[in-house]
Amino acid sequence: MLKQLHGQLEANLFESVIPFWMNHSLDREHGGFFTCLDREGAVYDTRKYIWLNGRQVWTLARLYNEVAPRHEWLDAARLGAEFLRDHAFDPQGRCYFSLTRQGEPSFYQRKPYAAVFVALGFAEYARATGDASYRAKALELFAKVQQWIADPAPLGRPAMAGGVAYSQLADIYVICSLALELGRADALPWCLQQIRMHYEPSRQLLYENAAIDPALRRTYPDGRLICAGSIFEISWFLFRALDVCPDPEVEAMLFRSLEGAMEFCWDKKHGGFFYFADIDERPMLQLESDMKLWWVHAEAMYALLCAFQRTRNEQWLRWFEQVHQYTWSHFPDQAHGEWYGYLHRDGTPSHTLKGNNYKGCFHIPRALLFSAQLLERL
Repeated sequence: MLKQLHGQLEANLFESVIPFWMNHSLDREHGGFFTCLDREGAVYDTRKYIWLNGRQVWTLARLYNEVAPRHEWLDAARLGAEFLRDHAFDPQGRCYFSLTRQGEPSFYQRKPYAAVFVALGFAEYARATGDASYRAKALELFAKVQQWIADPAPLGRPAMAGGVAYSQLADIYVICSLALELGRADALPWCLQQIRMHYEPSRQLLYENAAIDPALRRTYPDGRLICAGSIFEISWFLFRALDVCPDPEVEAMLFRSLEGAMEFCWDKKHGGFFYFADIDERPMLQLESDMKLWWVHAEAMYALLCAFQRTRNEQWLRWFEQVHQYTWSHFPDQAHGEWYGYLHRDGTPSHTLKGNNYKGCFHIPRALLFSAQLLERL
């Protein structure tokens, strides 16, 4: 079964997903990548989204580094890397969220995540090319991201008198991912300590946002929010961190939270994972909470394979088969390639687009590549 699965994942990656982005997203005139692509690959918004361009640089450079040194992959990665180098930064060294096709600033988001994925892309591109200037910039951005997470005021997000201070799973994920990619093991203990704050043992779940003040836990919908995709994604990243900094207590907690997400977030009527859930099963502010999203299911498949690899417990394979069956029967577009991104609760596509300002060439190819590599080792 694992051998057949390996072939299926590789075929989807190299015959459907990557060709879609290589054929439709490259802007050879101005540099960078288009990410707003319709079902057939036509561009419907020419703006360049910084974090998705950084992600695509990482994807293409990783393929070049770990699959085969194909010049077309490296040339495409260069399109993105040089565009980001020349246009992504404001005078203070912060990253814009989006640019015009030609590279003029279009929008600025008061979050650190655009810089995170520029850093990831630069680090992998430096590994592919040997250009030390890109690695140096990635390290510089890593230091800034750490500062911005500790104090977001320089990003235009000052602390408010009535605001609740939260630890966010996304912040732990990005520090962990950058630390692993850049070989900065000194940052990993913070991630392993911080994740403990998010664990709710009564439900075996990780809060998306954990109030720093325990008295304010679950006071607002923000603090009750559960996102299965975040639990899956951060779990496999922290598994990698645990290989560097072993912590049996955190590892056991991650296995329990994976079980909790499978039980709590799976739609028992229609299948698939709800995008968001409230830990107390109260109303949520996110109107899209019952939708089924591409990245949640892609991350789930890889996380469950990682759990099986670490434990050899067959329950993880059984859950993987359940998720894989749903994912493969709903998301891949057999006619035009790549995956649908957004499904209604009943599994029908809510949009036929293949990319937008949040969906790009990243979660799907990364999950397919990493899963295929893991299956090969198994």
